Amino acid sequence: MTWVGMLIALAGALGYALGAAMQQFEVVAEGASLSLVRRPRWWVGGIISFSGACLHAVALSFAPLVAVQPISVATLVFAVPLAAFMYGRRPYRAEILGSIAVAVGLLWLMLLVPAHNVTPVLSDGAALAFIAVIAAVALVTQLIASRVHGPAKAMLLSVGAGVVTASVSTFVRVVGGGMEGDWGRLIHWFSLAVPVLLVCAVVLLQRSYAVGYFGIAYAGVQVIDPITSVLAGAILLGEPLPTSPSTAVPAVLAAALTIAGTITLGRLAPDHHAKPAAAAEAVQAPVPLELPVAAPVVVQTSVTVQPQPVDASSAPRPSTATSDLG
Repeated sequence: MTWVGMLIALAGALGYALGAAMQQFEVVAEGASLSLVRRPRWWVGGIISFSGACLHAVALSFAPLVAVQPISVATLVFAVPLAAFMYGRRPYRAEILGSIAVAVGLLWLMLLVPAHNVTPVLSDGAALAFIAVIAAVALVTQLIASRVHGPAKAMLLSVGAGVVTASVSTFVRVVGGGMEGDWGRLIHWFSLAVPVLLVCAVVLLQRSYAVGYFGIAYAGVQVIDPITSVLAGAILLGEPLPTSPSTAVPAVLAAALTIAGTITLGRLAPDHHAKPAAAAEAVQAPVPLELPVAAPVVVQTSVTVQPQPVDASSAPRPSTATSDLG
C-alpha cells in the first residue's frame, strides 16, 4: 500500500503546484484585490490546490510520513515550470536549479528532525501568545514590504504568509493529534482559529504572488512554513530538534543549500508584465495605424489685380477734328 500512497501524494503535489501557478497567473494580471473573485481561473486554481492538499492527507493514510513528505516537498519543482508554461515560455535554467536546491535542502532538514509521537498539548495562554507572535511577524513583514520592491518585497510577503500558514499547521496538529478518537474535543476555540488563520494565510499568499516573482514567493512559503512549524513544535509542544553534532552539521549544510536556492530564485526577472493569452496577442501583434481621412480643403485665393499705369503721351487719343467732307 506504500506505492498507492506515494502515487496519491504525487497526484496531490502536482495538483497543489498547478493550482498555485494558476492563482499566481491571475493575481499578477488582476492584482491582489477582491476583483479576483470574478476570475474563474483563480477559483479553479484554488479548488485544485485544495484538492491537492486533501490528496496529501489521504496519502498519509496509505504510506508513512517519510515516504509521503519528500514528494510533497517537491511541489516547488513542479510549480515553477508550470508557472513558466502559463506565461508561454520555457523555465529558465536558474529556476530549475534554484527549485531543486530549495526542495533538496528543505527535505534534508525535515529528515533530520527526530520523530516524536507524543500527544500534543497546548494551553490557552500559550496559544494566544503564539498567535500574537505570528501576527506581529506578519505585520512587520507587511510594513517593511510596503517600502521595498522586487524580489525583496516578494520574499517579505512570503515570510508573512509562511508564518501564518505554519500557525494553521500547528493548530491542526494540536486539534487533530489531541482528539484521540473523541470528536467532542473539536468543540474548542482552536477549531475556530484554524479557518480564520487559513483565510489570512491565503490573503497574504496572494499578495506575495502579485509581486510577480513566483519562484521566490512560492519557495519562501515552502521554506518558512515547515521551519516555523518545527520551531513551534519544539517551543510549544516539546518536540525535539536536531541538536546532536551528527545532525547539527548536516542541518547547517541543508539550510545553506536552501538559502542558496532561494537567492538564485530571487535574482530572476519577474513575470510581472505578462498578460493573459488574448491580451498578449493583442499587444504583440502589430496594429495598423488608422489616420482619419481629412476632408478636401478648398483654398480660396483672392487675386488683386493692380491697374497698370498708362502713359498718357503714348496712348492713342480720339480725334476731335471735324471732317472736311461733308
